[in-house]
This record gives sequence, C-alpha cells and structure tokens, in this order.
Amino acid sequence: MTDEEYDDLLLDAIRCAQGAGEIIMSYFRKKDIGIQAKHGNESDIVTAADKASERYVIDFIHGKYPEHSILSEESGRENHDSGYLWVIDPLDGTTNFSVGLPNFSVSIGIKQNGETVVGVVYAPYLGELFHAVKGGGAYLNGERIFTGAKQRLDQCVVATGFPVDKDVNPDNNLDNVSRVLPLVRGMRRLGSAAIDISYVAAGFLDAYWEMNLHEWDVCAGLLIADEAGAKHDNFRGDRNISVVVGSPHVEEELFAILSHDRHV
Repeated sequence: MTDEEYDDLLLDAIRCAQGAGEIIMSYFRKKDIGIQAKHGNESDIVTAADKASERYVIDFIHGKYPEHSILSEESGRENHDSGYLWVIDPLDGTTNFSVGLPNFSVSIGIKQNGETVVGVVYAPYLGELFHAVKGGGAYLNGERIFTGAKQRLDQCVVATGFPVDKDVNPDNNLDNVSRVLPLVRGMRRLGSAAIDISYVAAGFLDAYWEMNLHEWDVCAGLLIADEAGAKHDNFRGDRNISVVVGSPHVEEELFAILSHDRHV
C-alpha cells in the first residue's frame, strides 16, 4: 500500500476509536452498566459499554472494509482473504471503567499480512490519543513522542498487571513483583495494558510487563512503542502473550529479572 492508503486507514482507525470513546463515556459512572462475569470469573468482566463500543467499530469496518478480517475481544475472529486484520479491544481497562476509575481505552491495531501497520490507542476520559503508522513515528495528540532514556533501574517507574486466573493459578506474577519492586523507584498498576504500553512510548513510564495477555491487548500499543524507540520481548512462551516493553537498556535489564517459561 502507499503512504496515502496507510494514512487513510489511520484516519479511519482514529475515527473508530473516537466514536467508540464517545459511546463508552455515555455509560461512564452510570448506575447500571450491565456488568457480567466471563466464564464465572469475577476478575474478568464485560459491560454494556464494551459491547456497544465493539458493535460501533465492527459496523464501521463492515461498511467500509467488508473484505477485511476482524479479531475483537468480545466477538472473536471473523476471517476474510484481503490480508488485512483489524485487532480490536473495544474497552481495555473494563475493571477500572466499571468502578469509575478513568484509566481505560479503546485499542485498534491493523495488520497487513501479519505485520502491524497502524496502531491507535484512545483514552477518552483522559483525552489522550496515541497513534502510529509503521515507519512513521509515534504521536500523542499530534505531537511526536519518544520513549525514555534512563539507564538505571533504581531511577525508573514501571508498571505491571496480573492475569485473570490469579486466584486459582499460583503462576500469577507475584514472584516477579517481589523481585522487581525493591529495585525500582516506583511500581504502578494502572489497569489498561494499552495505556501502559503507550505510556512507555511517551516516556511517562520507563517499562511495563504483564503475562497472559491477548493480541487485542497489545497489538496497537506495541507498534506505538516500537515507533517511539522502545524495545519489547515475550518473556514467557507458556502464558499466552507475556510481554515486557521499555526503553532499550531498561527493557533488557528487566527482561533478565523476570521469570521465564515454567510449568506450575
């Protein structure tokens, strides 16, 4: 595709994210948002806002790009033969959203033949729109962003999260937290992987890691981070997507500390 065609995809992804964000905000801090536990797990929930946001984005894709495939958190995968795949998290940070906390986002990544070429992360309450096109740099609200340049872990603020099966699986990231926490300036649990990764891209966080994520959690954010100069690796091969991302020196140091593939 030409640069102009990539830009058109970017503009449409931004339009989708902003429209979905408006829908989400219409539910925010309302009394009845239709909270449901997935598979009986109270740590993994969906709300009416997730579903309405997803429906908006999917309807847009069906209308303008009917030949494109879709992978979305709530509806699963819809395959076509164009080589394009929209990877959607219609509300990343649902637990935050459900209790009235502002750290939540819409995440939309677009892949071409398996490579992410467009990434958009929009945090509607915070008014933060991150975007990137492959090879074109990363941006926050239209301004170019770059990952941090710290060289010492004891000066870093890092973020993490915990898998939804943390109550039944002792392989739940607490071992990593206990190793990393004494070594850093601060540790945060913000509750939206897409925001965490985008904040690494912007240099607000120095690094982030989490295990047992899915493609819709990280697709857009990792392109934004890569385009901002960050580095990322999968540190586990046995827990879905388990990623560490950070400025290059910090990412390498953190990667060496984290627990790697094991069976519990």
